[in-house]
Amino acid sequence: MAAPIVLVPGFWLGAWAWDGVAEALREDGHEVTAVTLPGLESADADRSSITLSDHVDAICEAVTAAGAPVVLAVHSASGFSGYAASDRVPERIAAMVYVDTAPGKGALDPEFEGDEKPLNWEEVAAEENLEGLSEEQLETFRRRAVPVPGGVLREGVELTNDARLAIPSTVICTGYTSEQYKEAAKEGYAWLAGLAELREVTWVDLPTSHWPMWSRPRELAAVIGEVATAAAR
Repeated sequence: MAAPIVLVPGFWLGAWAWDGVAEALREDGHEVTAVTLPGLESADADRSSITLSDHVDAICEAVTAAGAPVVLAVHSASGFSGYAASDRVPERIAAMVYVDTAPGKGALDPEFEGDEKPLNWEEVAAEENLEGLSEEQLETFRRRAVPVPGGVLREGVELTNDARLAIPSTVICTGYTSEQYKEAAKEGYAWLAGLAELREVTWVDLPTSHWPMWSRPRELAAVIGEVATAAAR
C-alpha cells in the first residue's frame, strides 16, 4: 500500500508536464492525480481575476478528492500554493515533496503588474538549469507554455495553521544542490522562507535540470514513490 499522489506543476505548465512521472508511478502501482491550475488550461483562458488563493483552492480540492491522506508533490513556483494548501488541509496531506523548490511564504512578486506573465524563454534559459533536456523537450515547453495569471504573483496567502509544520517534507534538489539550497535559505528569499520552520525535512540530491520530470522522470518518480510508500506505513 502507498499514499495517493497529487502532482502540481510550476509556472506555464499543465498536468501534461507530469506525464512521464505519472506513467512511471502508475506502472509501480501508485494512484496518481496531476493537476492543471486555474488559468493554465489554455492560452485562451481568462486569467484576469485569478489569484494565488484560487490555485490553493484547486490543490486542496485535488487533495481532498483523493479520499486518503496524500503525498503532495509541487514543482517550482507552486511551492507557494502547495505550502499554503498544507496550511489549509494538513490532515489530508501525509507528506510534502518539493521538486526543485521549497515552501514559499508571502507573495512571489508583489510589484508585478498586468493580467498575466507569459513565458520569456531568454530570461528563463539564463536563470534555470537546462541540463539533460533535449531540444525536442524544450521546444514542447515553449510551444505549450501558457501565461501565468498576474494575481498569482501578486498575492500572498496568510498561513495560520501550525499543523503544517509537522508534515514530513522532502526537498528534491535538481537545478541546485542541497547545500546551495541551505545556504540560500539563510538569505531570506520568499520562496525558501518556510524551510526554517518545518520540523522534518529530508534532502535528496538529483542533479539535473530545473524540470526533472522531463530530464530524469523515472528517477524522480522513484523518489516520490518511496515517499508515498513510507507515508502509508
